[in-house]
Amino acid sequence: MRSAVEIASYIIWYCGKMKFSISNLKLQKILYFVQAEFLVNTNNPCFFEEIEAWDFGPVVPVVYRKYKVYGSSNIPTFFVDYNVKLGDAEKELVNGIVDVCADYTASELVEITHNQSPWRDNYKPKWNNVIPLNEIRDYFAED
Repeated sequence: MRSAVEIASYIIWYCGKMKFSISNLKLQKILYFVQAEFLVNTNNPCFFEEIEAWDFGPVVPVVYRKYKVYGSSNIPTFFVDYNVKLGDAEKELVNGIVDVCADYTASELVEITHNQSPWRDNYKPKWNNVIPLNEIRDYFAED
């Protein structure tokens, strides 16, 4: 298992390679969907940090803080040097999620996550409640 910051670096690098735009808000939603994909397909989390239910959907706080300097702008991808070692199957899972999410705006991804029970059932304004992994797994396993 890796850190969410390492996975985020890989996602940003991959977005640069594929010429996808990536804001901090969009990155947060992609991390949430990546975590869900790993939980359903490998029965293990991709990263160890908790995901919290914030106003604009699921957020990994440590990653949010690292990239908040960019505000709502796109995160520059040209300087990201990821050093996380992912196997081919893991890259395929992450890349697949990024490829799908690339077709959506950050706002659309927020709306999607707001309509899903893991965020909806744990969200309380200003509380930043943790979204339990079992709730994420159970929700996406049913899908």
